Amino acid sequence: MRKENDSMMIDFVLLGLSSSWEMQLFLFLLFLVFYLAIVLGNLLIVVTVWADAHLLQSPMYYFLGHLSFIDLCLSCVTVPKMLGDFLEQGKTISFLGCLTQIYFLHFLGASEMFLLTVMAYDRYVAICNPLHYLALMNRHLCLQLVFACWCGGFIHSVTQVMLVIQLPFCGPNELDNFYCDVPQVIKLACMDTYVVEVLMVSNSGLLSLICFLVLLVSYAVIVITLRTHFRQGQRKALSTCVSHLIVVNLIFVPCVFIYLRPFCSFSVDKVFSTFYTVITPMLNPLIYTLRNSDMKTAMQKLRKKTCGILLSC
Repeated sequence: MRKENDSMMIDFVLLGLSSSWEMQLFLFLLFLVFYLAIVLGNLLIVVTVWADAHLLQSPMYYFLGHLSFIDLCLSCVTVPKMLGDFLEQGKTISFLGCLTQIYFLHFLGASEMFLLTVMAYDRYVAICNPLHYLALMNRHLCLQLVFACWCGGFIHSVTQVMLVIQLPFCGPNELDNFYCDVPQVIKLACMDTYVVEVLMVSNSGLLSLICFLVLLVSYAVIVITLRTHFRQGQRKALSTCVSHLIVVNLIFVPCVFIYLRPFCSFSVDKVFSTFYTVITPMLNPLIYTLRNSDMKTAMQKLRKKTCGILLSC
């Protein structure tokens, strides 16, 4: 049996999304387009929010800027490696590289979950307690909430890495996915992983489920409040909540499906993994900009300002 220290020497084989060379070339082009859309879309939102003083002073857009930054970083954890593997026959990743992917995947993923929960609280205060909104959601509190989200993501990711780094690996080394994640890696350990899988569920699974339920309850209260006191001016608030709910479902449903059921895996896991790491970061900019007049106006100002600078040069 391989010692735990020797685990650092092993390489994992990633089975990827397809074994057909023609299909891999097609997927390479498809996901390259997706990746460019993720980078350009989320970068545009980050730049727009930070370039517009009005948006930056608004808690909702301040959080949105951080959400887009997380999506941008999250896509960089898995997609570049996947694109490179599409052009190679042998898809391998070292144990250290695998741990790195797990760390940043869970660090950014958990931070995003906490941030979405904070954004739901922000909308709750804005709609249910509008007179005290600016006093409650001041800049100092916003900074503290964002810092707490990053700290929570860090603690969660360290816990996930600690679950994996102590496992011995001495047998099969094939991961049935296009990136490293805890559920697949645990199954390759040459030991009884019952306790480890229960710890994974109690950490990742319950974290996803609890945040998801809190978000659903929060938005249910918001929708009830809007229906009870519905006025023309609140159509914008309802539209914003609908956008948030779409994002919440795209992120949390795959996470709950993947992490809340130990001891088994399904072929559809790859589909949910693709949604979580590629599709959702790509759709977020569209969801938040196409339904938001403030973002459209700010982007038009940014475009005119940029064109003016270029023409003056």
